[in-house]
Amino acid sequence: MSPAPRRRSVLLATAAVTAAATAPAGAATPVRHRASGPLVIGHRGAAGWRPEHTADAYTYAVRAGADWIEPDIVPTKDHVLVVRHENEIGGTTDVAGRPEFADRRTTRTVDGRAVTGWFTEDFTLRELRTLRTVERLPLVRNRNTVFDGRGRVMTFQEVIDLARRLSGESGRRIAVFPETKHPTYFRSIGLPLEEELIRVIRRNRLTARECVVQSFEPSSLHRIAAARLGLPLWQALGTSGSPYGHAVTYRDMMSPAGLREIASYAQWIGPDKSSLVPPHTLLADAHAAGLKVGAYTFRAENQYLPAAHRRGTAPNDFGDAFAEYAFHYGQGVDAVVTDFPDIAVQAREALRR
Repeated sequence: MSPAPRRRSVLLATAAVTAAATAPAGAATPVRHRASGPLVIGHRGAAGWRPEHTADAYTYAVRAGADWIEPDIVPTKDHVLVVRHENEIGGTTDVAGRPEFADRRTTRTVDGRAVTGWFTEDFTLRELRTLRTVERLPLVRNRNTVFDGRGRVMTFQEVIDLARRLSGESGRRIAVFPETKHPTYFRSIGLPLEEELIRVIRRNRLTARECVVQSFEPSSLHRIAAARLGLPLWQALGTSGSPYGHAVTYRDMMSPAGLREIASYAQWIGPDKSSLVPPHTLLADAHAAGLKVGAYTFRAENQYLPAAHRRGTAPNDFGDAFAEYAFHYGQGVDAVVTDFPDIAVQAREALRR
């Protein structure tokens, strides 16, 4: 089959969901069934279809059938938790074009790496409210740039409120899945994430069905665990190196002994999807340790797909994303973290049928 028809099939398969997710409130036809099979987690909302970490992205994800939505959390200068992919916001907001904030551009060392730009920790929430959101990867997701300037920076509290509203709309319990970003760095500058995250969770009385906390840094999860919130914890795993500020390597963490150690404080691991492809035995080893496994990050563009599932040579054209979901669902993953929750849900429905 030629590349063009396959690409069109993926786009056509999402057309109905696109119409529902963009319709005015009350006119949409959201997915109302409960999950059967692996959970679908909307990565920063539905980052493949809308600028990430916006109300539009989260709403799209839930109406497409996502079970959880994922906000990355970072603090403001006045210690309010907001949702951005990184604390550097030059690529996700219009701050670079705002002359009143030109003097805020600086270089900071974050997790041992020099980063130049504008940082949430140098802005109050009131100042961040004046910024507008933009697509982070405009060359990859050119279609999303039409939404530039339409959203604003959200607080974690607003994401909780939105999830509860969308739960009522969909008739499904939608969980929030916050990730603590650069927690060691933020502790070092007097803006610890964990204490404020715990306060927000307690204030909202979030239950295990409404919130799962994730981090790449075990020390951050240990701090959350010590608060005895009764929430599941998710240890995210990189493909190389170590969590920042930790001597243990990701490779060691993914060994049977390392997995047993993770199981002493967390209920989930979140490895890169490539770590679950044979001959790797991580999936079976994690299940043997009593851990659930959620793989990241599933996308539809060729450059993010295994070579066998690519269609054509254009890196940003869509390939056979359905085939990749079918493989991982068939292997027995417990969840997928995806930029395209609509495709993941349709692939799950095909598996169920």
